Amino acid sequence: MLTDLFKRQNFFFIGIAGTGMSAIAQYLNYIGKTVSGSDRCFAQPEDDIKHKLEAQGIKCSPQDGSGLDENIEIVVVSTAIEKNVDEYQKAIKLAIKIVHRADILQAIANTKKTIAVAGTSGKSTTVAMIYKILNYNNLAPSMISGAGLIELEKQNLLGNAVADEGQWLIMEADESDGSLTKYFPEIGILLNIDKDHKELKELDQIFTRFATNVRELLIVNHANKNAARYTQNIEHDICLNDGFYATDFEQKSFQVTFKVKDIDFSLPLPGYHNVENALAAISVANYIGVSLEKCAEALSKFEGIYRRLQKIAQKDGVIIVDDYAHNPAKISAAIKAMQNISNNIIAWFQPHGFAPTKFLKEDLQNSIAKVLRETDQIWMSEIFYAGGTADKTISANDLIKEIQLKNKNAYFCENRNELPQMIAPHLKEDTVILLMGARDISLQNFAKYVADNILYSKRV
Repeated sequence: MLTDLFKRQNFFFIGIAGTGMSAIAQYLNYIGKTVSGSDRCFAQPEDDIKHKLEAQGIKCSPQDGSGLDENIEIVVVSTAIEKNVDEYQKAIKLAIKIVHRADILQAIANTKKTIAVAGTSGKSTTVAMIYKILNYNNLAPSMISGAGLIELEKQNLLGNAVADEGQWLIMEADESDGSLTKYFPEIGILLNIDKDHKELKELDQIFTRFATNVRELLIVNHANKNAARYTQNIEHDICLNDGFYATDFEQKSFQVTFKVKDIDFSLPLPGYHNVENALAAISVANYIGVSLEKCAEALSKFEGIYRRLQKIAQKDGVIIVDDYAHNPAKISAAIKAMQNISNNIIAWFQPHGFAPTKFLKEDLQNSIAKVLRETDQIWMSEIFYAGGTADKTISANDLIKEIQLKNKNAYFCENRNELPQMIAPHLKEDTVILLMGARDISLQNFAKYVADNILYSKRV
């Protein structure tokens, strides 16, 4: 199938609004394929993703089967699409070939020299940094990412896919469904390994396979102990601590500075975890011929990516920040980054999915309680339900109660729309409101809702 995939013209994506799916759909559209798709969220007439996809010529429809007909040659699905979805069943009845998104991505990767970024945290940011450096230095790279670059979003694009004429493709390699084992990149990056979608024992097998699939160079972040051991017995590796490491780290507000081999770097993103991401990007770029000075010049102009410590608004000493954090390591890193900015953090988290929340319950409770200072707060709203079958025998309030038992300031706000009113009495100058959550595409609008009701209306 992979050898004749690009002989097909008409592709239909079920769940096209998902970040990974929309990126691949756009890429195929950019290279001349006819692309259409559906999503549950398209039932809302003012959906921003729908408008941006349609502006590029991608036809969008509600997930009711209306957009799928016998002219479609390939139906693309992700692991999140259950087989009882109407369009899945319609594709079977119409005898249309159904292909997993990872197989499409594998076919795309086979057409370029590939840089694959793996790890349980930081993939999208690192992909964006590599793209920024290579594009800034006129290497015309292509990109398939899980989050949009802000500089591309300003052009009314989703910003998570680019198809250009250069030889390099930068892409995320996803461990959540094990699909990263399908790729054989020239350059592989392993940023970190922490418990997220799977137990560490299961992740061990997946990442070991990924590491051995790398053809030319494996870059590993040895600051992460779980990642460091994956270079054992692999000859084509460079570890960040031995090859490229940062010195003189300093954070001022939303900007960090550091040195790499006596070259000054300035990055307009907070948090030491973003320095680790930058080191991976620098390692890649320098390996393929970009000088450290040119890397520093490009990263100084990096505008960040969608919902990764993205500053939404600031007024009267209160800053609202939106972030995609959803696992223990990401949440801790986001809170730590904000603690370098303010002595008062009001963090809010919306867990996604009942099964993931139950799986990570103990780790979430412990990691959040550990990172919070006496002056910090954690708020949670009820678990986001994306549809499908789910065992709903857990609540976000279960996590809050456990964190309260650890003598931390923890509060439950069942309906997130009530959050501005509930946190208003806790606000004072020099406060960061950190909003965190994943999978729910309405979260960016929620960040704007909080800003409108906290910063731009009379406080309670």
